[in-house]
Amino acid sequence: MNLLVKYACLRGLQAALVCFAVVTVTIAQPLSGAALGSALQRGGYVLVMRHASSPPTPPAPSEAEPDNLQRERQLDAAGRSTAQAMGEVIRKLHIPIGTIWSSPTYRALETLRLVGLGSPATSPELAEGSQGMNADSDVARLSWLRHAVTIAPRAGTNTLIVTHTPNILAAFGKEAANIAAGETLVFRSDGNGMPILVARIKIGEWAGLEGDTFP
Repeated sequence: MNLLVKYACLRGLQAALVCFAVVTVTIAQPLSGAALGSALQRGGYVLVMRHASSPPTPPAPSEAEPDNLQRERQLDAAGRSTAQAMGEVIRKLHIPIGTIWSSPTYRALETLRLVGLGSPATSPELAEGSQGMNADSDVARLSWLRHAVTIAPRAGTNTLIVTHTPNILAAFGKEAANIAAGETLVFRSDGNGMPILVARIKIGEWAGLEGDTFP
């Protein structure tokens, strides 16, 4: 049963959604550097990423990307360059990315386009909501995300999810405090439906995962 089907079964159960909302994230001994890179190379992790750097307001008509027809917020120069660099490092280190989920917003999809690891599926539960950065994510949004990080990725791959600050903070609380633009939280499941946070990777830190063990 895929994530959409599983979540559809849950949406009608308010009690189940509330239950997901209050589950505590377990913190593991943190991984970093080449050890983290080697772990990701083996697969089995869910990566929850805040989209890359974006100005807080939509672009002027003259500055909008040609395909940004609704003139949504889009990435700035730093966001574009760091997203491209992140993708280059992941490919260089042979970190396998399988399933990719995205917010349907332009800036999230632009992030993934520039990372260049494959086409995402989108979910409205990953969107930011009408009130933006100051909005509280509703139960459905945070429950979707909390559930997603407990679903095992396809064998030998990692799952990548790109969403927004309000959703990440609502789902993971203090463990996601001060999450930066483009930063990624790395989770694995404990096998009993509980998410374990093993690392946080800022978008400029991916190159630090390289070590002598990589081909």
